[in-house]
Amino acid sequence: MTSAPGKPPIPVMPGGLPGIGHLPRFARDPLSFFTALRERGDIVRWRLGNMDSVFVAHPDDIQSVFLNVEKTFSMDVDSGYAFTLFAGQGIINTHGEFWRRQRKMMQPGMHPRRIAGYADTMVTLTEQMLQGWRPGETRDIRVEMLALTQRIAAKTLFGADVSGDAATVGDALDVASREIGAEFRGVTMFIPPSVPTPGRRRLKAAIGQVEQVLYRIIAERKAATGDRPDDMLSMLIDARDDDGQPMSDKQLRDETMTLYIAGHETTGNTLVWAYQLLARNPHVYERMIQEITEVVGNRPPEMSDYVALRYTEAVVKETLRLYPPAWLFQVKAAADVTLGGHAIARDTNVWMSQWATHRDPRWFDTPDAFRPERFLGDNLATMPTYAWFPFGGGPHVCLGNRFALVEAVLILATIAQRYRLDLDPDLVITPQPLLTLQPGRDVPMRLHRPTAA
Repeated sequence: MTSAPGKPPIPVMPGGLPGIGHLPRFARDPLSFFTALRERGDIVRWRLGNMDSVFVAHPDDIQSVFLNVEKTFSMDVDSGYAFTLFAGQGIINTHGEFWRRQRKMMQPGMHPRRIAGYADTMVTLTEQMLQGWRPGETRDIRVEMLALTQRIAAKTLFGADVSGDAATVGDALDVASREIGAEFRGVTMFIPPSVPTPGRRRLKAAIGQVEQVLYRIIAERKAATGDRPDDMLSMLIDARDDDGQPMSDKQLRDETMTLYIAGHETTGNTLVWAYQLLARNPHVYERMIQEITEVVGNRPPEMSDYVALRYTEAVVKETLRLYPPAWLFQVKAAADVTLGGHAIARDTNVWMSQWATHRDPRWFDTPDAFRPERFLGDNLATMPTYAWFPFGGGPHVCLGNRFALVEAVLILATIAQRYRLDLDPDLVITPQPLLTLQPGRDVPMRLHRPTAA
């Protein structure tokens, strides 16, 4: 890698070891590692094993990468045995012509009109959860939010209530997330896929449990006669590519696995982080409750309320800034390219970290502070476009970004009408970077009736 004339050379992260590079430090604490890379420069060289890598921190360079994916940058990266086993050939893990085919077939499922049709389901299932809550109780909000978003994902994706499978699927997803994270951060990622390590055996068994549920629902839907539910699974089954071909059962598995887990785990954990931030920032909590009271009152929230709940949406966006579910993104240079004035050789791995860039003090004053107003009014005009990218960007931007924002806002609004959640101020919740960024422990919160606005 070289630099343009007059441009200083790309900084190199010190401390790399022969053969394994910076793997030990990366594995020990990846969030701190990428923060240290950002502090060293906007483009920094480092090594993960034998992979020649650069880390990119500046929003302009991040934008250049995302907008040129499928051109000068490629998603054709080694995602590791664990993640590939999990995601298969879903759009989250593919590129090129096959990815374009699949995305085109899936896009109608995330049309704004279709998402609007899911809003009632989001609110209804949240209200059903609240029927089991009582003032003065302490609830593990991590368990509650993940169970709720799992039910919403199942209902909107499959038109089904999977409560009978919830414990099995939930436990299996926890295992899958842990094992994918463990492989990504350890030496296992360098072990050939044919080697059946204990972690890989656990992962395979966990994915098999989830697949049993998915394949059963797919088979039942295909065998059904008469009217079918108007859900995403029906849409995927009926979808045809430009040659008139449908998705295979394997492709339906891969896409529903991606949608089911992305729609369940990412939003569920975002809500957990939101509640711990709200509890630690009561002035923000009060302002959000006041907005919900003024906009919604005592009736159930509706899709039409979403656009009016600007501050509540800002709470979600600021939560996604501080605790982005997708905390790391990797592509590969498909050709010799120039980035930030530096020449990047073909086949170099290019890494971007939402965690690191979202907390850069150049773009966010007091970056560790919880300030939803960053996402309101004139503040947005001063924020570089890719200083905040929780859903990725460019052609591969997450299809479910609007679904996730609507879901989180409507759940916060529905719960705020009935309860306020308090957290022990001494409780330490350490983020755990696995498949997604998760709380590293249970999150017990006490339920109270909200005070009058």
